[in-house]
Amino acid sequence: MTPVDYRGQTTLITGASSGLGAEFARRLAARGSDVVLAARRLDRLQSLAGELATAHGVTATPIAVDLAVPGAAAELDAALTAQGIAVTSLVNNAGFATNIAFHRTDPQRLAAEIAVNVTSLTELSRVFIERLRARPGGVLVNVASMAAYQATPTMAVYGAAKAFVLSFTEALWYESRGSGLRVMALSPGATETEFFDVAGAAADGGTGRMRPEQVVEIALRALDRRNPPPSVITGRRNRLMAHAGRLAGRRRMTMTIGSMMERTAAGH
Repeated sequence: MTPVDYRGQTTLITGASSGLGAEFARRLAARGSDVVLAARRLDRLQSLAGELATAHGVTATPIAVDLAVPGAAAELDAALTAQGIAVTSLVNNAGFATNIAFHRTDPQRLAAEIAVNVTSLTELSRVFIERLRARPGGVLVNVASMAAYQATPTMAVYGAAKAFVLSFTEALWYESRGSGLRVMALSPGATETEFFDVAGAAADGGTGRMRPEQVVEIALRALDRRNPPPSVITGRRNRLMAHAGRLAGRRRMTMTIGSMMERTAAGH
């Protein structure tokens, strides 16, 4: 194991107002990284920034931004430049899901879901990746999902978006070999966060939920390896499910996931 040295680094974390984003901020600040906390809810970010500065003596900068708005990545970059902040690591964590049949989904909500889960993640990666590669020792983590490994009926756009994140990030992992930048896709299963306040409790498909602390610990341990993997699935059960999906075939797995989602929705 060769743990990443976060001292002297500045890590930008999106979706940092709660859940996995807030937990990444706490863990990285504890390791000595300054953090930039980006999300829509400025009050939450300011509270977390104060907590981290007091607990760990790091610089924590809250920036309110709506990643569903076109040009949000450039706006965030401009705000950082104006404050003289140079980002050395990036955690693209922001995302949300819609749990309803595609033909019943509001088109504007679909557009926002794609903007946050795909467009802003891609644009932020592009804005910062050359700078991250220029300073060896940084990390780029894109949060995908177990939903990336098979079709997800009633969450069709979310699953497709996370499949994009997984494929995109694994390609960046290959392209970044030898640069000193560690790139990894993180694929959690259901995790006890505010994600379900938006998507609804039935979005977990009836599976057990992990805690954010567990998910982030797995991610950091993977990044600390001498040769980090291009992607990591959190939890043994989730890894077995992904493996089972490959063995079962896409038709059978789609039928299985669809049935799970329908039964869970009926139960709620």
